Amino acid sequence: LSPNYEEAVRLLLACRGKVVVTGVGKSGVIAQKIAATMVSTGTPAMFLHSADGMHGDVGIIKAEDVVLAVGKSGESEELNTILPVIRKIGAQVIAITAQPKSTMARHSDLILYTPIEEEACPFNMAPTCSTTAALVVGDALAMVLMKLRNFRPDEFAANHPGGQLGKRLLLTVGDIMRLGNDNPVILSSADIKTMLTEMTCKRAGAVSVVDNEMHLVGLVTDYDVRKVLERGDDFFS
Repeated sequence: LSPNYEEAVRLLLACRGKVVVTGVGKSGVIAQKIAATMVSTGTPAMFLHSADGMHGDVGIIKAEDVVLAVGKSGESEELNTILPVIRKIGAQVIAITAQPKSTMARHSDLILYTPIEEEACPFNMAPTCSTTAALVVGDALAMVLMKLRNFRPDEFAANHPGGQLGKRLLLTVGDIMRLGNDNPVILSSADIKTMLTEMTCKRAGAVSVVDNEMHLVGLVTDYDVRKVLERGDDFFS
């Protein structure tokens, strides 16, 4: 790793706008993933497809932004067409490339060199090792920025409200528990019919049993009812 990596982190951390990650082809897919990782870990970022940038979308870039350009050869026409425009806008450009003397590198303020001897492809053509290296660099930048920003677990959770991750970090008992009239409760002196009626009316799979002071003394579930019936016991005795 050269000092350029540390300088890249400083540049991204000091960015007053957003990080715009751009690329085309397989490198574009990697750029999209890097942008997504940055967004979810506290760095304002977005993905710009280089081809779309040629047809108006480069207008999303402002002078206070930092552009992270991803390209193995650094000679993609779409990418190299928009880079001079980006420089005129005033945004700084960081290049992730395996060719430090490429056209893309010449149009960049900072070069993150990812040397690749050959691709895993048997023809040494399909981007494999090069895209993996670019992804590693992007993820590393995102993680260092995450630490430097003191990004907290609760902030991470706020960015992931969906799926198991969001539920594990955000959902509390208070969010799903039944309260008031929605909570099935019976006194310990209540009969079986009252218990079943309460469970049915509240559409719950269990009922809380309390004493006269409303202290919880037990819980009866629909599983308990089924087990009694399976044994053939006189349920209402």
